[in-house]
Amino acid sequence: MTVRVVTDSTADLLPEMAADLGIDVVPLNVHFGTDTYRDNIDLSADEFYQRLVSSPRPPTTSQPSVGAFLEVYQKTLGEADGIVSVHISAKLSGTWNSAVQAREQLDDPSRVQVVDTQQASMGLGWVAVAAARAAQAGASVDEVASAAKSAAEQVRVIFLVDTLEYLQKGGRIGKAQAMFGSVLAIKPLLTLQEGEVHPMERVRTRGKGVARLVQLVQEAAPLQSLAVLYTTTEDEAHALAERLRPCVPSGQVVVGRLGTVVGTYAGPGLLGVGWSPQA
Repeated sequence: MTVRVVTDSTADLLPEMAADLGIDVVPLNVHFGTDTYRDNIDLSADEFYQRLVSSPRPPTTSQPSVGAFLEVYQKTLGEADGIVSVHISAKLSGTWNSAVQAREQLDDPSRVQVVDTQQASMGLGWVAVAAARAAQAGASVDEVASAAKSAAEQVRVIFLVDTLEYLQKGGRIGKAQAMFGSVLAIKPLLTLQEGEVHPMERVRTRGKGVARLVQLVQEAAPLQSLAVLYTTTEDEAHALAERLRPCVPSGQVVVGRLGTVVGTYAGPGLLGVGWSPQA
């Protein structure tokens, strides 16, 4: 049995990773006024973050259409026996719902399983990778879906953000709302729990925040894989990746830039980590 994995662009997977593992990525959309751009396709990251800061109105985002998913499913099912479709938390986006609706329009919906990972960014990305590796090893649709669900329970993402402003404007602040405005000078550390953004800690300076990220990764080591994520500080992200490389015996450390959709809520200056623990 041949199984393929589908995910969405909020996974922030490097294009070469998706290509190597045969993962199909369905883009979400970002909107500046009446202009619509497909995530990671129609608008460069540099241009996006410049517009994010300078635009008088914050951009908005939208999930892929049912038709976009249906097109991918139909094409992929012409080449594979089944699909496992893994997506951003349904509490953060309507993407999972679009995928489910598309599945129901197929002639044989049983060939597709849709998984709400309750993750985002490389938390979702590592779930897609785990599912794709299971598929490449010859697992069935049910087995690949099980691998995805297991990975979703184990992966972790932690973000150091310069400000909660963008999360608040976008309505994705979740449980971190309690942090907003309490101390203007704080640098919040946030994570995802039960599909929502949750506060972890407050630090006073960016340097202390980076040091805390290092400590948290070191405490979780040894890791199977690690992603260091950024929006506008690439050099800082590469430096952090080098510091954390000893935590990953396999050497799978990637540095990735958040796409336009996740970046809409993260804002400039974000630095984050997403990891998958050793089995």
